[in-house]
Amino acid sequence: MAADLQAAVDRVDDQMSTWKPNSDLNRINAAPVGRWLDAPAELMAVLDAALAIGQASGGAFDIGVGDLVRVFGFGGGRRRPDAAGIAATAGRPSFEPPKTLELDRLGRRLRKHAALSLDLSGIAKGYGVDELARVVEAHGIGSYLVGIDGEMRAGCAKPDGRPWMIGHERPDPDARDLAGLFELTAGAVATSGNYRHTAIVGDRRVSHTMDPRSGMPVDNDLASATVFALTCMAADAWATAFMVLGADAALALARRCGPPAVLVRRDGATLSSLDRATGLG
Repeated sequence: MAADLQAAVDRVDDQMSTWKPNSDLNRINAAPVGRWLDAPAELMAVLDAALAIGQASGGAFDIGVGDLVRVFGFGGGRRRPDAAGIAATAGRPSFEPPKTLELDRLGRRLRKHAALSLDLSGIAKGYGVDELARVVEAHGIGSYLVGIDGEMRAGCAKPDGRPWMIGHERPDPDARDLAGLFELTAGAVATSGNYRHTAIVGDRRVSHTMDPRSGMPVDNDLASATVFALTCMAADAWATAFMVLGADAALALARRCGPPAVLVRRDGATLSSLDRATGLG
C-alpha cells in the first residue's frame, strides 16, 4: 500500500505543482492563448471544483492569481519579491472564468482566452489527501485518518469506536501550541493561516494568500480558518476563501451556505459556525 500512496501523491504533484517545471499545470500556464490543451482527468476535476467554489465564494477563491503569487516571492521557484513585477501586477484584477478559462469537461481539454497563470496551491493539497483516502479504501481499510500538513480526512471512527482527535493550532508564528481539539469521525478538515508563510516587501510583512479582488496580499483581521467538509479538496479551498474574506464575512458565509468553520482572529478571538467543538476559545 505504501507504494500506491506514494504514487498517488506523485501523480497529483506531476499534474498540479507550480514547483515542477514539467507539470501539467506549468505546461498550461506556458501555452499560448486560444489553443485547446489536453488535460488529465484528475486535473480537470480539480479545475472544475476550483471554479465552482470560486463562484460560490463570490470570487474570494481564485486560481488565477499565479502572477501575484510569483511577484510577491511565493510559489514555484520561490524567490525574493520583485518590485518591478509588483508595480506592474499588483492591484490588477484576476481572471473571470469562463471568460478567460474554458473547460471542455467531456473532451478533457481546456483553453485560455487571456494570458493568465493558474495556481492550485489552495486546493491541490486537499485533493491529494482525498487521493490518499481513495487508496486506503481501495485496500479495504474503512477506519483511517490520512493527511498532508494541515489537511486531514477520516474514513470513519477509530476501530474502538472513538472519534479521531484533531489538534487546532494557535495561530502564533513563534509557537506550536494547540488552541483546542476537534472530534472527527468522517469527512475532512483543512486549516489555512497567514501567520507563518510571509515575505517582507519594503517595510512591511505580507501574507502568501492573495486577494483576487484587490490584486494584493490579504490584509484583514483573520489569522486562521479551519473548515470541515465531505472532501479535503473542498475544505482546503474554502479555508483559503475564508482567509480572503476576513472574519465577519467568512462567518456570515459559513452560516448561510458555506461549510462549517472555526475562525481565529488576529486578536485571539475565536468565531465558530460549528454545532460542536471542544477546547476552543
